[in-house]
Amino acid sequence: MKIKFLLIGTSLSFIPLTVNAQCVATQDCATLGYTETSCNGGKGIKCPFGNKWACLGANEEEIRDKVCQELGFTSDCNGPEYSGGIGQNCKGKYTQCNCAPGYEWKNGTCLKSTLTGAFGNLYYCNGTVVGVKTSDMVFYVSLKDLGKKNCDKARTLCEKYDFCNNRTGNLPTREEFQIIVNNKSSLNNLFLINGGEELKEDAYVTSTSSKSNCYYFDIWFNSGNFSHADEAAYFRPILKSY
Repeated sequence: MKIKFLLIGTSLSFIPLTVNAQCVATQDCATLGYTETSCNGGKGIKCPFGNKWACLGANEEEIRDKVCQELGFTSDCNGPEYSGGIGQNCKGKYTQCNCAPGYEWKNGTCLKSTLTGAFGNLYYCNGTVVGVKTSDMVFYVSLKDLGKKNCDKARTLCEKYDFCNNRTGNLPTREEFQIIVNNKSSLNNLFLINGGEELKEDAYVTSTSSKSNCYYFDIWFNSGNFSHADEAAYFRPILKSY
């Protein structure tokens, strides 16, 4: 196989493997040495300007494999810890992969993440997202409701809720829940993307109270009212970042 000119474009399927190549100013596949309509087992290099191929012998195929490996294309990015390759590939292998949630790229593979703490709009615990917020919020919201309780029980459960490494939460106040409602659409997207659940179009209890009453916030009506302290409603803890 003699290829007189070879253009390396966006794909590493065009790898020069032969010697004595001559550079000529042409884009004609036949002139460049690409004369075959197909190659046995797909072992060849496709002309960058058409549909013709230059086929590789067994030895040339081994050389190509070695070239791919030496260039760092070593991972096929397959497995539950992966979510596809990044950029171009060489013979189906990549230099880097996208990792599945809870994993991070490290030492040439996707390993279980140990990321913990606040990073942008996400709060992690050992690589898993446990809370989200929008850019204009100063607290993170848990990914899921903890059920339905009255305000006293909900407050107690939220203050015992461990976001990560003994960083416990709070039941949001009336004002904090108003911020949650104002950012409901963006928060719901973040909840779903990170394995959580959307806020329900229902009443949520807050920590704001007056005598024997607690302030409840109805998302459906975007309004709040005081209800008896023994009235159960949904609740979701928050983690304050201030």
